[in-house]
Amino acid sequence: MDLRNIAIIAHVDHGKTTLVDELLKQSGAFRANQAVAERAMDSNDLERERGITIFAKPTSVEWKNTRINIVDTPGHADFGGEVERILSMVDGVVLLVDAAEGPMPQTKFVTSKALALGLRPIVVLNKVDKPDAEPDRALDECFDLFASLDADDDQLDFPHMYASGRNGWCDAELDGPRKNLDALFNLIVNHVPKPKQISRQNEDFRMLATTLGSDPFVGRLLTGRVETGKLKVGATVQALSRVGQKIEQFRVTRIQAFRGLAQQDIDEAVAGDIVSIAGMSKATVADTICALAVDEPLDAQPIDPPTITVTFGINDSPLAGRDGKKVQSRVIRDRLMKEAESNVAIKIADTPGGEAFEVSGRGELQMGVLIENMRREGFELSISRPQVIMREEDGQKIEPIEEVTIDVDDDYSGAVIEKLTGTRKGEMTDMRQTGGKTRIIALVPSRGLIGYHGEFLTDTRGTGVLNRVFHGWAPYKGPIPGRRAGVLISMENGTSVAYALWNLEDRGKMMIGAQAAVYTGMIIGEHSRENDLEVNPLKGKKLTNVRASGTDEAVRLTTPITLSLEEAIAYINDDELVEVTPNAIRLRKRYLDPHERKRMSKTAN
Repeated sequence: MDLRNIAIIAHVDHGKTTLVDELLKQSGAFRANQAVAERAMDSNDLERERGITIFAKPTSVEWKNTRINIVDTPGHADFGGEVERILSMVDGVVLLVDAAEGPMPQTKFVTSKALALGLRPIVVLNKVDKPDAEPDRALDECFDLFASLDADDDQLDFPHMYASGRNGWCDAELDGPRKNLDALFNLIVNHVPKPKQISRQNEDFRMLATTLGSDPFVGRLLTGRVETGKLKVGATVQALSRVGQKIEQFRVTRIQAFRGLAQQDIDEAVAGDIVSIAGMSKATVADTICALAVDEPLDAQPIDPPTITVTFGINDSPLAGRDGKKVQSRVIRDRLMKEAESNVAIKIADTPGGEAFEVSGRGELQMGVLIENMRREGFELSISRPQVIMREEDGQKIEPIEEVTIDVDDDYSGAVIEKLTGTRKGEMTDMRQTGGKTRIIALVPSRGLIGYHGEFLTDTRGTGVLNRVFHGWAPYKGPIPGRRAGVLISMENGTSVAYALWNLEDRGKMMIGAQAAVYTGMIIGEHSRENDLEVNPLKGKKLTNVRASGTDEAVRLTTPITLSLEEAIAYINDDELVEVTPNAIRLRKRYLDPHERKRMSKTAN
């Protein structure tokens, strides 16, 4: 049987996962009466809830005696580490572009990685049946993008198709029959080359591990493409690190291949195929699994460096240990180390004292997903505000800059430009208006984007779309002002009282409701002024023996502000923390005791 390995790459929300679902359906990977969830490839709970792909996942379909291994990849820049590794496993990519939006920042990021590896993309203009679709303009923009990324002549001569992934059709002509995806299957088989590795089946076995998974019955599973040779179950192989150091020798207990949505056990893996193998205890991502005679490791793709760092500490608030079972620093450290092993875009470092750990990654979304996974596993944590990683070059401080692409209604463009180029130290590089919408492209320091997304949605009444991707390093742009408002801090331990909160509503917006557990030093609201204010949320109504009509009417409280995990992390200042437990997200001061807070702020000043 012939073999093809492809990845589907695109900007977030351009329809990758939906298209893969349709490819699976039309190739007969599902039975006619099989119950299949929508976006079957997004199998993780968080992926389903957020409607995004976080982990790259391989699958395979059979088409006219050819097996096509397809890898569905994430669209967000925060999970770019997944995409960078995956592209080394495939021989071709299908680049999906929304016919209305055209190429977006993340399209540029993944395409540059694919072109650098010499892959020849197939461009699919998706969602051409949308009312605002402009497929011809989107196609021209794709060509310009390829040219600006130094594509060679072969890559510039890319085949293109028009599609609607949701409706399950893809045609070479815009006014084609619009029946099914046959044209796309045929193009993949004819355009994507066979794996070069197929001709090297008689050499010693070598495979580069690109993703790490685990199975409760099998243990650790490393997935990758077999580069040379063959591998049988029961064979003894070794793992080499990037520098060629021997990590371990082990016996292969299982080999699994991707067939539709399931993984099937096979007896032998051959060069060119994408498989998972089990049996190792130490080998990890970017290591080479090979025969005992091999001493040269395979080259692993370099991974872009992290840009932000967040401190994960133990939860030391008075309410610690009530919700979660995993509260010790040792357990937190083990979990973070396990994460860093499978996710090469994350780096972990211990802090002096050993009670907290510095976790560096690509962005707030990636950190938010890690914290959310940990709280669902029963961890309790205290999280600091994200800090941007700075560098020194030639005695000069330099910082990461991101390219931000914003689509907003014309009415709100002024407010957005003012914030980006004023307080947040950005530089606008392009601005275009089409059909009542404005597209703004700006280069903004990563520091200036921390906590901006919530503000941006408020400024654009929830209609704006903001995309960001790492651009490069530039000299330090100077201080960027943080949150303007102060906070309301509880001065008592206990349970909040509706009457007390009602009296405090003049002071600012509340973040808790009545009957909530509070403690000294916990943040219960946002002050209407710039300074912090200590308040008592437990003060009940004094009862008297005189009852007048109307005195005991029910107190009506304004609905409190509820911050999501990412919003809470971006909202806090450097002297504050987010307390995360399986059932609650609370804001607090780093030092709970008011005297210690004063002493520390004097020391800092």
